[in-house]
Amino acid sequence: MELIEDIEKISEPLTNAVVTIGNFDGVHLGHQALFQKVIEKAGSLGGRSVAITFEPHPIRVLKQNGQPPLITIYEQKVELIARTGIEVLVCIRFTPEFAALSPETFVADLLVRRIGMKAIVVGEDYTFGRNREGNLALLQAYARQYDFEVITVGEIQTANSIVQRISSTKIRDLVTAGEVEIARKLLGRNYQIRGKVVVGRSRGGSQLGFPTANIEMQDELCPRTGIYAVTVDFGDRSNPGVANIGYSPTFDDRQFTVEVYLLDFCGDLYGKQLRVNFVKRLRDEKRFDTLSALSDQIGQDVAEARKILAQFTARTV
Repeated sequence: MELIEDIEKISEPLTNAVVTIGNFDGVHLGHQALFQKVIEKAGSLGGRSVAITFEPHPIRVLKQNGQPPLITIYEQKVELIARTGIEVLVCIRFTPEFAALSPETFVADLLVRRIGMKAIVVGEDYTFGRNREGNLALLQAYARQYDFEVITVGEIQTANSIVQRISSTKIRDLVTAGEVEIARKLLGRNYQIRGKVVVGRSRGGSQLGFPTANIEMQDELCPRTGIYAVTVDFGDRSNPGVANIGYSPTFDDRQFTVEVYLLDFCGDLYGKQLRVNFVKRLRDEKRFDTLSALSDQIGQDVAEARKILAQFTARTV
């Protein structure tokens, strides 16, 4: 996938560009449906499939507070969009000046003349331009004026009986509540956090018999405190594990940490970048009267995680 992070560097319009536009936070199944429609249409036109996104998230420019945590940091969003088969990702630097563009300037100057748009794929509630003045009806009027096609995609739903409508807001709420299994049904993958292994409190191995990697999170959205069955990716390796998110109440030091115990692993992880994929929440954090009782519970968590991860792997192979 070609990544364009400066629209001024687009010197010539792309060939028969078919475009979709959005923040794409989470790159969930709804976003993926848009991308697939773009790819199909581009194929029929002999053109380029193009996704346009923004950095930073527009709400962070337009609002001074109350911004929700991102589901996917920019680096992961780029990787996930690349996996969908989109050929070109254009990342527009979102500024107050860009936000002030009129709907017609946005469509005519940026999309049609600079990018070469011949078709655009959007949801039925799509808005654009200054103060979201542009809507689907206006976009269709511009399509007639500037000779491009508008393709609308209806709301994407899941077969899940608990959550049907797919949205970034719902996924954010599910992850925050620790409902990572349901979030997976909307994302099409396990929720993932990333971070570097840093020096921790050196208690897992020496005091409990379960050495853990202490992770300095890069992501903004952290699952609810508790114990999780996870898989951990680093380098070209994926390893099963158990993650603890929280404050380690048995030690009563009130320090928030994200720690991962990698099953059947022996090696030095300090300084490495880990990607932790959350498969299932096992239990709440709880305070134990002795370290021996805590160690016994961790042993039970590990045994449960092994079963869950073995079943999960069997289903996904």
